[in-house]
This record gives sequence, C-alpha cells and structure tokens, in this order.
Amino acid sequence: MRTLLVMRHAKSDWNAAYGRDHDRPLNDRGVRSAEAMGRLLRTEGEVPDLVIASTAVRARATAELAAEAGDWSCEIRLEPLFYGAGIDGVMSVAATSPPVGRVMVVGHQPVWSMLVSALTGEPVEMRTGTVAVIRFEIDDWASLPDTTGRLDVVYQPRHHLGA
Repeated sequence: MRTLLVMRHAKSDWNAAYGRDHDRPLNDRGVRSAEAMGRLLRTEGEVPDLVIASTAVRARATAELAAEAGDWSCEIRLEPLFYGAGIDGVMSVAATSPPVGRVMVVGHQPVWSMLVSALTGEPVEMRTGTVAVIRFEIDDWASLPDTTGRLDVVYQPRHHLGA
C-alpha cells in the first residue's frame, strides 16, 4: 500500500514585489493555510515520508511551512520539473520515489486537479492549499503510472484553519 498526498500550493500574493511568476510568494492567508494543513496532516496521521515540491517560491514555502508547523521530519526535495510540468512528468518523478509509504507532491494548477482525476477517476477542484489523499494497492512507486488509486479524503484549509 502506498499513499500519495497531492497538495496545491497555498494562496500566493499577487500584490507582492516579485520578478518572474516563479518568484511569487505566499500571502498571509497562504502562510496560515500551509501551517494549518501541516498540523492537520500530523493530527490525521498523514505525515509524508518524503515531500517533492516545485521550485516555485510559493510551492516551496507551502511545503516548508507545512512541514515546520506539523513537525514533520521528512526530506523536502525541490523538483524544477513541477513548475510547468504535465501529468506524465509529475507521475514520472513520483515513480522514482524511494521505498516509503507516503509521498507528498506540492505544485500548481491546472495540473494538480488533472493529476488527481487521472489517478482516481474523481473530479477534484484543487483550490489553494488543498490536499488530496490517494491510496494505491502497489508495492513500489515505479508502478504508479500504470495504476489507479482510491481518493480517500480531500482537505481544504478553509475548513481547518483552527487545526
């Protein structure tokens, strides 16, 4: 059994001073949401063993804030391909994960909604900060591109800001 946590980056700050879109930071609500989701995943027993995040500032910050607030001890790997990647690219990266039970990917729309749908057959709107928990009956991550999973739960930060 393997679990993939698909997390969209938290709310970004469109009014901040930044150069490229890649460098857009989180806003205050995004920071609070990322922290709340980190604590919630700890409480729910869904702490990842590995986090793979887009190199974009807002995705990286989401992963780091969630990990810190949730007291996760896992490695956070930054993946340049996740910024602008398609579904196949994300799955190929996740498929190379080490033999751990729970991997989280942190990235962007519209790919994250399409990824959840492709992996589960369920349409899910991946709003900012949302985490979709998908379970797979596979022995290793290399099997990910050739299987479908079961959407177990979808967490949205607006429902858990007190978490």
